[in-house]
Amino acid sequence: MKPLVAAVLAGLIGLAGQGIAAQAPARTVSDSGALQGTWLMVSGAASGYSLPPEYVKSMRRVFTGAEVSVTMGQQLFFKATVLLDPAHSPKTIDYHMTGGPTAGAVQLGIYLIAGDTVRFCFAAPNAARPADFTTTPGDGRTLSTWVRAKP
Repeated sequence: MKPLVAAVLAGLIGLAGQGIAAQAPARTVSDSGALQGTWLMVSGAASGYSLPPEYVKSMRRVFTGAEVSVTMGQQLFFKATVLLDPAHSPKTIDYHMTGGPTAGAVQLGIYLIAGDTVRFCFAAPNAARPADFTTTPGDGRTLSTWVRAKP
């Protein structure tokens, strides 16, 4: 079970695969304000497998300006510069990794904001952007839902 959990967690945090070299992204402010602050994971899956509840409970995502940090407990998994494009359907999000084991990689995803809930689906680094909010065994995608932390 431990290897499966490790593989699922690695997929969720984008440790699997190799990224492409990041360039400084242009920044957009649309939807950026809605994402600012601290978010707590309420569900997560990678490559079609749900994350164990103890991992879900410890995941935190903090958006500050055009940057995001994701941690599990006190451990930093990655930092990234965020590029949003709400003109697409579904809306697109790019992570240009700036810290952690995936520094230098680019990870492409989609997002949906509904009040104090946000949903993400990301491809593995250097893979095609997902077109929908699904993950199946072996696809390398991560799917997660987060709620805004209460002050």
